[in-house]
Amino acid sequence: MAEAEVDDRPLTLDDLTAALEVGCKPKAAWRIGAEHEKFAFRLGSLEPVPYAPRGIGAMLEGLQRFGWAPVFEDNRHGRMLIALERGGASVSLEPGGQFELSGAPLEDLHQICAETGGHLEEVRTVADELGLGFLGLGFSPLWRRDQVPVMPKARYDIMRAYMPKRGGLGLDMMLRTCTVQVNLDFSSEADMVLKFRTSLALQPVATALFANSPFVEGRPSGFLSTRANVWTDTDPDRTGMLGFVFADGFGFEAYARYALDVPMYFIKRDGRYVDLSGRAFRRFLDGTLDERPGERATLKDWNDHLTTIFPEVLLKTFLEMRGADSGPWSRICALPALWAGVLYDDAALHAAWDLCKGWSLEEHERLRADAARLGLRAEIGGRTLQAVAQDLLAIAREGLKRRARLSGGLVDETGYLAELEAIAATGVTPAERLLERYHGPWAGDVRPVFEEAAY
Repeated sequence: MAEAEVDDRPLTLDDLTAALEVGCKPKAAWRIGAEHEKFAFRLGSLEPVPYAPRGIGAMLEGLQRFGWAPVFEDNRHGRMLIALERGGASVSLEPGGQFELSGAPLEDLHQICAETGGHLEEVRTVADELGLGFLGLGFSPLWRRDQVPVMPKARYDIMRAYMPKRGGLGLDMMLRTCTVQVNLDFSSEADMVLKFRTSLALQPVATALFANSPFVEGRPSGFLSTRANVWTDTDPDRTGMLGFVFADGFGFEAYARYALDVPMYFIKRDGRYVDLSGRAFRRFLDGTLDERPGERATLKDWNDHLTTIFPEVLLKTFLEMRGADSGPWSRICALPALWAGVLYDDAALHAAWDLCKGWSLEEHERLRADAARLGLRAEIGGRTLQAVAQDLLAIAREGLKRRARLSGGLVDETGYLAELEAIAATGVTPAERLLERYHGPWAGDVRPVFEEAAY
């Protein structure tokens, strides 16, 4: 039998572009992937939870009774259990012990919400045995940064050393934030471009609707989404509103060129992370990186590199919406409902683009900052963000109606928008509701939020 040919030629920009373009799928193959993070805390003391003893590691061990397969990593801490996998989904270990479900790619929002609910029930079963609770907020309301235990995962050692070199709040992003995200597909380059532009421009709407992190270290922070504000001072090389996405000629190649110039964090060799933080991927591609003389990047290196880029919307072989604070089960289901309603229906997508296509790059950046501070009271183009949110939700509702994906009870997906529609109708964000309690019945004590926002 002849030996299989090995393609060992140097990678080109065309190869990197193709690695993004391979994500194009026919509409019938589009899926929805939901992700959410949550803070673990000790019941009673409200302290953050370390890996061990009876902490995050024990949570990962306990969940295996539900059919989750363990994922291990060999690092300076030894052989560590760092994740779980099951049926296309995973549970991962975040830097400050935040517990994340990365859901399987599913066909509709009914499946998404069932997956989320099942996960939360499993987590609650194990957590009760360990004396732990889980909190759905966008930013840790009580703990100082130095109180948060760092999880034993090699890539986090590299990121923790590099982050302070590029921004003042990068360590807060790693250790004290939680988000809910959704991953959605595209059919072609033109479809990707329109979806990217529309969702990126309107990401501050999601930030405002989901704003749920008004406290830092036991006091109001001055922001309704402290999490969103943290991202404005994390690392300008790999975050933000990506003005080039709105420029003529944007496509897969333009994004690949951008990613080439985002400094690296690491590569993985023989199961271990190699620190290349701050080095240029472009030089690694050319084989001229001093730390790896003569070695050239592989497609796996490229795909790993793409996971270290954190703009408000991220392109891989799908689009990842990143603008929302974590919150209760209902809003975990609401985020994919919002974006699937807008992006998975052609008429809805074009209507949503009409809402924002006239906004300038300066307005994009200002709205991003204002949404974190003012929520739905922010203004854009002479309108309040509340008014824009109401329009966007109406568009999403019609998009979901036309999708006509019915549950076993013959109910469509529009019900998952109800909580967001109530928020938009009043103009009062979840964060402002929490502040009302803080200044009212909680009498300036943030600790009741550990009951109010617990799963």
